[in-house]
Amino acid sequence: MSDFSDTEAAAADAAAADAAAADAAALEAVRRLVRERIEPLAKETDARAEFPRRQLEALAELGVLGMNLPVQWGGPGISAPAFAACVEAIAAACGSTASALTAHFLATDAVLLGGDDALRGRYLPAAAEGRQLGAFALTEPRAGSNPADMRCRAVRDGDGYRLSGVKHFISNGGIADFIVVFAVTDPDAGQRGISAFVVDRGTPGLTAGSPERTMGLRGGHVFELSFECCIPATQRLGPEGTGFRTAMRVLDNGRIEVAAMCLGIAQAALDAGVRWAAERQVGGQPLAEYQGIQWMIADMATELQAARLLTEDAARKRGAHGRYSLEASMAKLFASEAAGRIADRALQIHGGYGYTGDLPLERYVRDLRIMRIYEGSSEIQRTIIARALTAKR
Repeated sequence: MSDFSDTEAAAADAAAADAAAADAAALEAVRRLVRERIEPLAKETDARAEFPRRQLEALAELGVLGMNLPVQWGGPGISAPAFAACVEAIAAACGSTASALTAHFLATDAVLLGGDDALRGRYLPAAAEGRQLGAFALTEPRAGSNPADMRCRAVRDGDGYRLSGVKHFISNGGIADFIVVFAVTDPDAGQRGISAFVVDRGTPGLTAGSPERTMGLRGGHVFELSFECCIPATQRLGPEGTGFRTAMRVLDNGRIEVAAMCLGIAQAALDAGVRWAAERQVGGQPLAEYQGIQWMIADMATELQAARLLTEDAARKRGAHGRYSLEASMAKLFASEAAGRIADRALQIHGGYGYTGDLPLERYVRDLRIMRIYEGSSEIQRTIIARALTAKR
């Protein structure tokens, strides 16, 4: 018996080592690509408010557009923590690219979690290879933080549905090849009356406005979408009434990815602040010799480490396939709030230079501001956390 147990343990150790090696190789490949093909385009992407097509194409060549998916549907088979670290690395170089990428992940997660094998087979391998880009259409002009207030309707019409309504602030919406749309199918059922559908680009009756002019993430285009179209019932994700549950499961994943983006941008800001403090001379000595600057850097590094540990914990729980809504909300809340403070302090360390467009500090500040709003605002995250804790008593 002991020999058999020892053999099993050795096999498990070997499998763990192989998995860790695969994670490390994937992360190193992403970091190398980021240095060579994404970071050099970041300033131009922001200045021109240009959708990061070239960056997404480069990431697709490496298989990054399917990193959230299991191997069966085109994913590379890396762990959830490694996946989050890859998102962090991309965001550190270009927030706009990370924004477009994670919006795509929301769409493919929705198909994976809510769809049947027919829909998964139709969309996920192509999305993983970068042949199709996805969008996730949940938010409406009157239903942002409370999706249960949505007014987009899907009414049975023969063998399909007539979809009508407006979605707002939809990342990738006017560019995507397919859009996961949430609509009310039973107005009397509340959250249980919401269903999800996949709408292909070019469907008659689907129209997109011009990209919104945004403060940050200028290359991560968001759109208003209007729907007056007919779609077959085979495009529905799961049974009627399961859309809200699918959306909430997807947002748990998305919140971890937002936290990872915050880590990436905050790390870039901290690194820039530390370099500047070491190099910039004031009063005959480097800024780093002044206690006030030292304390700022210490607080920045400590908050970043705390945010990273929360995010890694949530990612591990995601990989274990248990419940992780609480951990995802905690990570997203703390990382987004901390990253804003870190970037602001890094800009302060740079003084007037940080406020100019010559350095990326002002871009970091602008890009991070939305992180406290989308995928559920900080206030919504606090509500989720408090309700989860009080429900246990």
